[in-house]
Amino acid sequence: MDYNSHTDGVVRVTVALVNALTSGERRGRPCPAPADPAAAAVEALRTVYPAYREVTAGEGAALAEVAARLREVFAAVAADDVDTAAARVNALLAETGARPVLDRHDGEPWHLHFHGHRDTLADSWAASCATGLAIVLGSEFADRLGVCTAPHCDRVYVDVSRNGTRRFCSTACQNRVKTAAFRARGRSG
Repeated sequence: MDYNSHTDGVVRVTVALVNALTSGERRGRPCPAPADPAAAAVEALRTVYPAYREVTAGEGAALAEVAARLREVFAAVAADDVDTAAARVNALLAETGARPVLDRHDGEPWHLHFHGHRDTLADSWAASCATGLAIVLGSEFADRLGVCTAPHCDRVYVDVSRNGTRRFCSTACQNRVKTAAFRARGRSG
């Protein structure tokens, strides 16, 4: 799956923000909301954009609210409810006033950015993330968004594999499930 390099990056940031800024479970353990949302947001943004600037405490809190709303999109797709996912994305697009802007920076060629009408950090990322998810949902790849199916894990992912059969957020969760199945077979045999 390759929409374009910038859209792919925005979708990866969306996953990173949701997983870094929302509470739940990760790899069989509780995953509380971060004590410092600003630091967690910077870490998430730097997974795709290594030179990303520091984020203020207020921006971190606002991004955490955006991440919670973006998580709803992944949860809806995982529940086979693309209509609800699309409605959530459309609401974010409308609220942020997402608008396309051609931009060139950091030695990259011209590419589309999507910014919100208020141009706050959270508004701009909400607009960009919602647009990235809209591109995914509006394509044949809508089922590539997911929530980990391993027990006690609710981290989100985007499946970029060739065959589109990913069910886990990480190799660690996949291995946990396989190991548990292997042990269960050993006990029943």
